[in-house]
Amino acid sequence: MKKITIIGGGPGGYVAAIRAAQLGAEVTLIEREHLGGTCLNIGCIPTKSLLHTAELAEEIRTGGAELGIDVADFKINFPKVMEHKRAISAKLVNGVTGLMRANKIKVIEGEARFVSPGRIVVETTDGKTIEPESNAIIIAVGSINTAPPIPGAKDNPCCIDSTGALSLEELPESMVVIGAGVIGLELACAYQALGTKVTVIEARDIMLPMLDADITSIGVGHMKKMGIQIFTECSVEAVEKCRYAAVLFKSKSGEVSRIEADKVLIATGRKANTASLDLSAGGISNERGSIVVNDHMETNVSGVYAIGDCVYGKAQLAHTASAMGEVAAENIMGMDSVYDEKTNPTCVYILPEAARVGLTEQECIDNNIPYIVGKFPLAANGKALITNGGEGLVKIIAGSEYGEILGVHMIGPRATDLISEGALAIGDEMTLDELIETIHSHPTVSEAVREAALNAEKRSIHIINR
Repeated sequence: MKKITIIGGGPGGYVAAIRAAQLGAEVTLIEREHLGGTCLNIGCIPTKSLLHTAELAEEIRTGGAELGIDVADFKINFPKVMEHKRAISAKLVNGVTGLMRANKIKVIEGEARFVSPGRIVVETTDGKTIEPESNAIIIAVGSINTAPPIPGAKDNPCCIDSTGALSLEELPESMVVIGAGVIGLELACAYQALGTKVTVIEARDIMLPMLDADITSIGVGHMKKMGIQIFTECSVEAVEKCRYAAVLFKSKSGEVSRIEADKVLIATGRKANTASLDLSAGGISNERGSIVVNDHMETNVSGVYAIGDCVYGKAQLAHTASAMGEVAAENIMGMDSVYDEKTNPTCVYILPEAARVGLTEQECIDNNIPYIVGKFPLAANGKALITNGGEGLVKIIAGSEYGEILGVHMIGPRATDLISEGALAIGDEMTLDELIETIHSHPTVSEAVREAALNAEKRSIHIINR
């Protein structure tokens, strides 16, 4: 029986553990904090719980009267919001704990480090040092927040990271978000909808560059409509102490501005959480801590694999880590499994939520790929009109000669659920005609996917084709 040791119990590590156990391995999982990792405890799940509450509040505030819902005394019970968030996370973490028991996976609480290639020791939380016996090791340690050296930020208690933003006890009256990436904008939308006055400062000239430009445009427009103040092409110079905090930032033209806020959220990115592993002792090739792997998820050291956010050059997403975990486990157990990112969706839980899979229009242009585009506005979709007033868009990019699906992009109600249809289409190398021939139920937002495909062939039914 093969013995596999997995370092990290997040959505990469625990999925790899379960898959390896299904294939007959004896699995030991090492976790130094909480099963479920960042995703379940301080990332995806608590953020989306907060956003669900925020979206509901936003709907009642902006559209309740039109729907016939008159709320006399509408207010946010913030402690209750956070209590609900914690309850959801706890339920899912308990579920992972149960799955470990059900699959006979041994869980060790402690911190692992390499002592030589293919060998690790673990300092357990009860003070012991042990060396698990392993035929293979999977590194699944995830990532941590990283912050630029902004003068005054480190010493100011009002400056928080995403973990701090998900642990607040009181709803702040105002917040400055430094960084307009996915994490920053999701939390910006959440807190603005809950009643915080939010300002976003971004150094680049664009926001959410991982999305197609048409989708980003709608998303940014909605954020501005919500009341979020956005400054792009601005560099943060310092954070000053005042009653709370004041952010000094400089525009492209050199003009310096100052904004005071109760909280300053620094959301400028994440880095591989490998500092404590001693990768050099393990002889593991890496780029500034991010581990280099092949498409079987194996490192340069035979029998040592890495998955998830700690891997170099791959998307830092929970479902990416889970897919990699299955690939690594299967290869260790003698299968020939390959990680292929072409069907990997990116989901952004701003309001309204957005998603993409495959190529953007700009990527087609940059790579000289001939393409055609189909678009369908959700203003012409009955279910979207009911759900959010019809705000949003579905956009499909296909090859101009054969009509093969190259990219699917959407923003609107349930976009992050609907994107899986696009992933399936790309994975199965489907064409526009095959997507069109698939009957979509009515009334659903998914009808807009078929209509976008129809529009690419200039035969959409419910809009005038351009």
